[in-house]
Amino acid sequence: MAADVYRDAWGIPHLRAADPHALVFAQGRDAALDRAWQLEVERHRTQGTSASFLGAGAVAWDVFARRAMIDDTARRCYAALDPGTARWVWSYVEGVNSALAEGARRAPEFAAAGVAAGRWRAWTPLAVWLGHHLLFGSFPAKLWRESVARHLGPDAIGLFATDGPLTPGSNGWLVGGGLTAGGAPILAGDPHRFVESPGLYQQIHLVCPEYDVVGLAVPGVPGIAHFGHTGGVAWAITNAMADHQDLYDERLRRRAGRVEALGPDGWRPARSRTEEIAVAGADPVRVEVVETDRGPVVAGGVGEERAVSLRCPSRVREDAGFAVLPALLAARTVADVDRALDGWAEPVNTVLAADTAGGVLHRVAGLVPRRHPGNRLGVVPAWDPAYVWEGYEAMPRAEAGAVAVMANERGIAAPLGTEFAPPHRADRIRALLTEGAGRTAADMARVHTDTHLASAAPLLDLVAGLGELAPASAALRARLLAWDRRMDAASTDATAYAALRSAVVRRLAAHPVLRPLAEPPPWPEVFHPWLALLPRIGYALEHLLTDRTLPVDRPALVRAALDETAAAAPAPKPWGEVHRLAPWQALPLADDDVTWPGLGGDHDCVLATSAVPGVTDRFLRGPSARYVWDLGRREDSRWIVPLGASGIPGRPHARDQLPLWAAGELVPVVTDFALLAKEPELRITPVDPVADLDVLYGWVSQDRARFWGMTGATREEVGEIYAHLDGLDTHHAYLVRRDGVPVALVQTYEPTADRVSETYDALPGDRGLHLLLAPAEGTPRPGFTGEVLDAVLGFVFADPECRRLIADPDTANAAAIARLTRTGFAEGPEVLLPEIDLPDVRLPAKHARLMFLER
Repeated sequence: MAADVYRDAWGIPHLRAADPHALVFAQGRDAALDRAWQLEVERHRTQGTSASFLGAGAVAWDVFARRAMIDDTARRCYAALDPGTARWVWSYVEGVNSALAEGARRAPEFAAAGVAAGRWRAWTPLAVWLGHHLLFGSFPAKLWRESVARHLGPDAIGLFATDGPLTPGSNGWLVGGGLTAGGAPILAGDPHRFVESPGLYQQIHLVCPEYDVVGLAVPGVPGIAHFGHTGGVAWAITNAMADHQDLYDERLRRRAGRVEALGPDGWRPARSRTEEIAVAGADPVRVEVVETDRGPVVAGGVGEERAVSLRCPSRVREDAGFAVLPALLAARTVADVDRALDGWAEPVNTVLAADTAGGVLHRVAGLVPRRHPGNRLGVVPAWDPAYVWEGYEAMPRAEAGAVAVMANERGIAAPLGTEFAPPHRADRIRALLTEGAGRTAADMARVHTDTHLASAAPLLDLVAGLGELAPASAALRARLLAWDRRMDAASTDATAYAALRSAVVRRLAAHPVLRPLAEPPPWPEVFHPWLALLPRIGYALEHLLTDRTLPVDRPALVRAALDETAAAAPAPKPWGEVHRLAPWQALPLADDDVTWPGLGGDHDCVLATSAVPGVTDRFLRGPSARYVWDLGRREDSRWIVPLGASGIPGRPHARDQLPLWAAGELVPVVTDFALLAKEPELRITPVDPVADLDVLYGWVSQDRARFWGMTGATREEVGEIYAHLDGLDTHHAYLVRRDGVPVALVQTYEPTADRVSETYDALPGDRGLHLLLAPAEGTPRPGFTGEVLDAVLGFVFADPECRRLIADPDTANAAAIARLTRTGFAEGPEVLLPEIDLPDVRLPAKHARLMFLER
């Protein structure tokens, strides 16, 4: 499936193909070439096999993935897809599989982890999607609420009714044409998720006769789900904070060798099996996977004190909503987007959309079950019919108006959820956008990076009312009360406030009333971040300091925290020096010594860079992308990602957007192919001994090719050599052409039919490899050798019978040995290859270094 690949100045892929299937194949192929490591980590995580190469630290997730049956749910959802969508997804998977091995050779993490690229199955994209979003929902918070109710009573649940430390957040806003300089709507925002390396969102441009779309894709998932601009219509989402997943207390028993579960209709068979999880450097872990009529058991089990099952719409309906993805790409109006999103499943999102005809859309999309109110609060008994699902709720809609905002607050999705983000981000965005008219796409960066912290008010109000203080504490109080309440990177006052806040959080956690919540939770390790006391207090601090039902002497506690902070703190550093990015990496490389930047912002700022008060000032969550969609002129749109377009460490575009992202800047969205550089096409074809002779002789007769042993051969003798090779079944010669121009000569051979077999024990599946690059013309192109070598290795390994490559560079050819080593070849012994006779030509003996590359 041919497609043209272009890149802009930031390395962002622009893919153009003749039809949607060729295009989505190209999207999968591009993802595999550039994000192979990221794709394979996610594939293993959905299967629950990541501990096999990441080690014991990944076991908790693998156990959860197995027990939650992520991969099996994806398989069922794929099987239920309509034929058109299934074929479209499969085209993406074919694209991934066509290039995954080549992409793995580009990514150093594979060698560092000692793992090889695998093969994607038809449903793997659905599994990746489910794996990313299963913990987006509210169900882990139900375990926390149960703990609060047990220790403090059910009335105390509301004390922590706010978005938690791991709840992904987002901002999004729509400015109507009456407030913009161009008279057309502008849609902008930024998803706040865990910042990952490589990044979770990939900037991409997808073009075929049916559509032309720019947006932020999720590597491993076809199309553009969350944030896109088709030219005619643009859309964006935030987490609606809806409660769409339930937890059920299960009564399980084992009878006659099988597991049974008690449901509303009595004891019913449960499906069960035992699986083994391989762990690098440790013994395997065995886990029993059980599914009742409610869903998979994700905590506890048969014979344990408790067992809890998880019920999700995607598994119940066998529908992950993937039919929405191709429909969004083809959308022309908000009505098209609206119809497409009627098929959305989970996670549940708030959506804003606008089109060039003046249409606007503000709605919630997804599946929220209709059931007893108690289901939303905690774990409910599986055997009680009162908690059975009874269909799905209607999705709310609203008028967008001149300005519409979505920031995870209690907005139009209020009837669907329990815990929402405080209103501060939404209120601040709305205030900034209504300060006059004439807005442009460039103006949106000021909104993205606003650092005003409204949630500081309750703590500062308590500080203000403390009365007489010791001199150091009084000085700190005066400083904090004069502070402009902006968490700017350069502000030392922001750092002082954060230090006081952390001291208050720690003292609240140590208070006898709240201290019981610090008991180790009786739940699997994967849920512990949602159940940790310090983060829960840190994010609910505003409420805890104002709710009078909590029996805590707040002024006394804040006074002690202020004294502690004033006594302990030297001159505070700027907030940006301590509030630094700490991105998630599956496997940090030993030679990756990057200093991650510091930023302004805080959890309740529009620039929501979320540290964990009382634990650390570093932040893992933040803007995982920023976008501005201009509906008047798409070329005036802007975007940015935290690191860069490339997912390969050390590549030019791996982290080139990082400084701009940290500074709050955006890069242009380019859609004009005349402004883009076409990525060269490499083709590998068999040598024609007659038609290609001039090229062959011109290369092998030069002194730079002396290691090939033909520098003294005549033109006719070179022709005879390649004519001889052309007649063999065991030796093959190919030319690599870059946009039609020959750039390299490749020779492959069966080692058992070559002189190299006299020096080592050949194995089935071995292939020998020789590579000669064309003479450089002018200034050498950076990355050219790696580009050609990647293509050659992909070509040779495309033969499934090839298991290992053997290279035999001359021991004096240090450059070749170094290049092969960087590519992943392991050095073998130094050997003497005997001379060989060909018709009229004798190739001399040579001292060679054997080098090996496993598939």
